[in-house]
Amino acid sequence: MQHPAIDLSAYFRRIGHHGPSAATLATLAALVRAHAAAIPFENLDPFLGRPVALDLADLEKKLLHDGRGGYCFEHNLLLSHVLRALGFRVRGLAARVIWNQPADRITPRSHMLLHVDLDGQAHIVDVGFGGLTLTGVLRLVADVEQPTPHEPFRLVAVDDAFRMEAQVRGEWQPLYRFDLQEQFQADYEVTNYFLSTHPGSHFRTGLIAARAAADRRYALRNRNYAVHHLGGDTERRVLDTTDELRRVLVEEFAITLPDDPELEHALEQLPR
Repeated sequence: MQHPAIDLSAYFRRIGHHGPSAATLATLAALVRAHAAAIPFENLDPFLGRPVALDLADLEKKLLHDGRGGYCFEHNLLLSHVLRALGFRVRGLAARVIWNQPADRITPRSHMLLHVDLDGQAHIVDVGFGGLTLTGVLRLVADVEQPTPHEPFRLVAVDDAFRMEAQVRGEWQPLYRFDLQEQFQADYEVTNYFLSTHPGSHFRTGLIAARAAADRRYALRNRNYAVHHLGGDTERRVLDTTDELRRVLVEEFAITLPDDPELEHALEQLPR
């Protein structure tokens, strides 16, 4: 299958990658870590009622040139284009999110992640899971704790699928469940349309942002702002004013705010 060509130089500039680009595990790990630190998770477009486009030209414009971030489809589709251009063997997968829900709940396949086959070993990559975005590369092996630049992660075998878990404050927390059925652009377009336009979607009804810096994670849900220090404490505060919200979005989440007349009103309307 032919895939459109991505501007690799623009991507490397955006994430600050100056190292090798050969299709190796070291390159993959470096790209994942730099991507998670440089390109924020954010839902400003659906929050403002704007469409979320998944074609490569729009992904490049928004995430590489306009200083924006996005959510799982945008992040992982962009990375999939990069990896294929570098010679990696990549397949898109889909997951059922169970974060903060019972681990056996049947939820829709609303999340995207990547399967990367490297030297005969399958790996999982996911730069688009918000506050617990995977900052490392996991081997696709079950029931083995694996270190990442942030929390330890593991994949738990569940029937013919896997459950992704992260160790948070010493406890294993389930994030999502996935199998290895390949997904395609058309599959993501359908789910993306629902999540970005349905009035009940949490991407429409509130503000979400996250970024994984080297020694901490930043997280925002509406006005609730948290800084989770690596292996340490969490700072929490409520951003009462729109000026505070704007400043944190720009300075801590590294988002170039869209020039949209609705933004001020939408931020002001967030519940206090």
